[in-house]
Amino acid sequence: MASGFFAILDDIAALMDDVAVTSKIATQKTAGILGDDLAVNAEKATGFLSSREIPVLMKIMKGSFLNKLIIVPFVFLLEWLYSPAITVILIIGGFYLAFEGVEKIVEFLFHRKKKGVEVIEEATEVSEDGEALEKAKIKSAITTDFILSLEIVIIALAAAKSGYESLKSEFNPLLVEIVTVSIVAIIATVGVYGIVALIVRMDDAGYKLIKKSKSETGFLATLGNFLIKALPWVIKGLAVVGTLALLLVSGGIFDHNIDYLHHLLPNVPEMAKQFLYGIVAGLIVVLLVTAYKKMFGKKTSH
Repeated sequence: MASGFFAILDDIAALMDDVAVTSKIATQKTAGILGDDLAVNAEKATGFLSSREIPVLMKIMKGSFLNKLIIVPFVFLLEWLYSPAITVILIIGGFYLAFEGVEKIVEFLFHRKKKGVEVIEEATEVSEDGEALEKAKIKSAITTDFILSLEIVIIALAAAKSGYESLKSEFNPLLVEIVTVSIVAIIATVGVYGIVALIVRMDDAGYKLIKKSKSETGFLATLGNFLIKALPWVIKGLAVVGTLALLLVSGGIFDHNIDYLHHLLPNVPEMAKQFLYGIVAGLIVVLLVTAYKKMFGKKTSH
């Protein structure tokens, strides 16, 4: 009886050794997309009242976990039923990410400066309907996270497959792949949103350091003031990096999954090519959405 128990433990240890190897390969392969995921989600998790930042972030993180609970079994099922469908879904998601990125650029370039009265009216609307706006932003963040999570899971699965081939494993490849992808999905969620939480609470950490400091010129006070002053710049930087990440991720999806685009412009650096693809795809969707709104949007009565 005891020998059977220890044999099970030995099998589990051997399985985890195999998973450790494939997980290392998978995390290395997904490192780039995880960096983009961090930039995008950090930008989307800002812009709320200080008291709402952590509750909002927890809601987005909960949505991210739910996304991965849906995506992981869905991807394995689709891989078994009809694997080319994964590529189609990825490309559709790429258009969504490209649209989000280009929409931000268009809004920044052509956003009309509001007059004083308009600012006051908008502020009144925000205060009156703050809960609805918060829910809308959370929904947008979770939707974007879904596309990025899908990309992470698919890349992790491909890496797990290639990693398994290099092993002399006695275990079923499907078992190793499922455990590997699940671990990467958990690391992606906890790691990304943990870092985002640290970023959005930089100012609170700064205030606490200032309070602990015995003098206004001490090391803790200097560090605290730096964190407080740096936060607005970090948020602005994240807005830029997040937008670039959306375009690069979308362009990367097109580049890696559409053979014609992959071999197009061979002399252009890969990152520049992917950025170009993201911009073009985003512009196409923005134009289509704008045309649709003008044709079928509700007409305002005067």
